[in-house]
This record gives sequence, C-alpha cells and structure tokens, in this order.
Amino acid sequence: MFKQPLYFIKRWVSMDKILIVGIGNLLCCDEGIGVHVIQEMEKIKLPDHIELLDMGTSTMDLISYLEGVKKLIAIDAMKAGDTPGTIYKCRPEDLLPKGEEAVSLHDIGLLETLTMAKKMGMEIDTVIIGVEPKVLDWGMELSEEVKKKIPTIIEAVLKEC
Repeated sequence: MFKQPLYFIKRWVSMDKILIVGIGNLLCCDEGIGVHVIQEMEKIKLPDHIELLDMGTSTMDLISYLEGVKKLIAIDAMKAGDTPGTIYKCRPEDLLPKGEEAVSLHDIGLLETLTMAKKMGMEIDTVIIGVEPKVLDWGMELSEEVKKKIPTIIEAVLKEC
C-alpha cells in the first residue's frame, strides 16, 4: 500500500487555499472599501479553503500569510478616473508604473510583496478587484456610490474563487 508522509498530505491540502485580502484605511472614507468588503464577507459561510484577511494598510506584512496560498484576491480602492463605484479587475502586472504615478500606494506595497513571494518560490495566481472611490477624505463612512456596490464587489470576488 502506498503511504505518503503526513507533512506531504498536509502541504498538498493547503495548496488549494484561496486568500481574500481587504486593503485600505478605514479612517479615509472610500479608501477603506477593501476592509469593509472583508467585514461583510465574514457574515457569509465560505468553504474551508477560503480565508479572509483584513490587511488594513500593512500590505508588506502580507508575505507572512502567503504560505500555501494558491490564489490571492486583493480588494482595494483604485483611483483610475472612472465613475465612483466602478469595479475594476486586473492582475499585478497591469499596475506596474509606465512612467506615470502608481494607481495606489497600497498597490506598490502589494506588488513588492508579490515580487518577494515569487523570489521565495511561491507562485500565486493573483487578481486585484479595485473600486473607484468618490471620497478620500477623513471619515469612516463610505460614500453611497461605493457602499451600494459592496454586494456586486462580493459577487465579483466570489466569481474568482
């Protein structure tokens, strides 16, 4: 009979892990959309292989959560010039600066973290769900345009799982 060491089986099972990360600052209105989405998703019963993480603005700390992750879905505000509440889907390579300013300060930290993970031998399929903000001023409330998009954002995230 063929037997695998327990550590091999555990590693094989964990390789199917999907990590959904909310990025943003709750103190700056729509900038906190990623965190608000995670808070709403915590109310949903998700399969065991899907984990939710409120990353706040500490994207460089993400590296410590990537072990065994097969797919990473990051949610963040993304100021790209469209109507507030517009939902974008992109890959990390789409956010690399091409002589212009970066889309978000968080994106740069996220890109650096993913580059570090790749250098450590982690190949992680990554999708970024961005949401066009309306208000990036001090305050803890989302604008109505962004707030009403939360169910659609969650739907977009779950399609990626």
